Amino acid sequence: MKTADFDYALPPELIAQQPLPDRAASRMMIVERATGEIRHEQFRDLGTYLHAGDLLVLNDTKVIPARIWSQSPAVELLLVENLGDNRWSALVKPGHRAKVGAKLRFTPWFNAVVEDEADFGGRVLRFEGNVDSYLQHHGAAPLPPYIERPAVAADRERYQTVFARAAGAIAAPTAGLHFTAEMLEQLRVAGIGHTFITLHVGIGTFRPVKTETVEEHKMHAEKFSVSAEAAAAMRAVWSCGRGIPAPIRLRQGFGGQAGRDKNVAPTEPKSRIIAVGTTVVRALETAGKPRACEGSTDIFIRPPFQFRVVDALLTNFHLPRSTLLMLVCALASRELILRAYAEAVRERYRFFSYGDCMLIL
Repeated sequence: MKTADFDYALPPELIAQQPLPDRAASRMMIVERATGEIRHEQFRDLGTYLHAGDLLVLNDTKVIPARIWSQSPAVELLLVENLGDNRWSALVKPGHRAKVGAKLRFTPWFNAVVEDEADFGGRVLRFEGNVDSYLQHHGAAPLPPYIERPAVAADRERYQTVFARAAGAIAAPTAGLHFTAEMLEQLRVAGIGHTFITLHVGIGTFRPVKTETVEEHKMHAEKFSVSAEAAAAMRAVWSCGRGIPAPIRLRQGFGGQAGRDKNVAPTEPKSRIIAVGTTVVRALETAGKPRACEGSTDIFIRPPFQFRVVDALLTNFHLPRSTLLMLVCALASRELILRAYAEAVRERYRFFSYGDCMLIL
């Protein structure tokens, strides 16, 4: 497939530059795969489209304040991956100031030596000093480049899910940013469970596709783990049956009262595994079935793809020609998703990390 097949026009003013004051106040587009229907809701209405027995799978990775600046020479670094022994891979700019052998000075007690070039065009650095401590005191939230403002102190909290636990990501699993602890509890009380996996979001998720054809693009590996607890929760869903027979759909609200679409015969809804974010999809589809596992994944999900675990997806809106958009098109269809994106533009949705979301059923 041509990379250009996944392009769309986006007015720059629709790229969200700030988060909403209330996490759960985002808009939510509903996309029905079976019928091609598109509706517009609020994220607070998520429970209306779920039912008892459904399981939300969330990514509990924690974003580290990975952007730092050396004093001499003046270089901006985005730490990408901890390689052990105080060595990190990093994106650097300007690159000509960080050639192999160069020493980057931050403070009298914290410095780094450029040891090698990284396979993604960055550098491998060996630090002298406590990296974690320096990041906590001097690092900034690694906001993506389409947010055209410097990171501020508030971004450390807001560019982070409320359930973040395992430090190691250089970007937030943005679909999870909409949840509050109160909303997760409301869903739990309604019989809609949740569990956590971990995928440390790195440059593999956001690296642009620069090749002419999709198949030529190579993903950068990212570390992930699925716990025994998460695997057991997903197997419990499988034991109850999966999916909802199209075109029948029941809608279950927080109050426990099922609302049925008109002219549809009653049926028993089946439990679903609902991935919250594309990173969860990549981890679960790498595992292939609900099982405890850990490792690295460079899986590139694009049309056509046979999903083995994920039944539905909550996701933000993604960049044109990105691997994330290609993944979403694999779950629905390219035609349906691009039609949904065109409607999102017409309806003035907010795009990308701090933007609105889409629920694909």
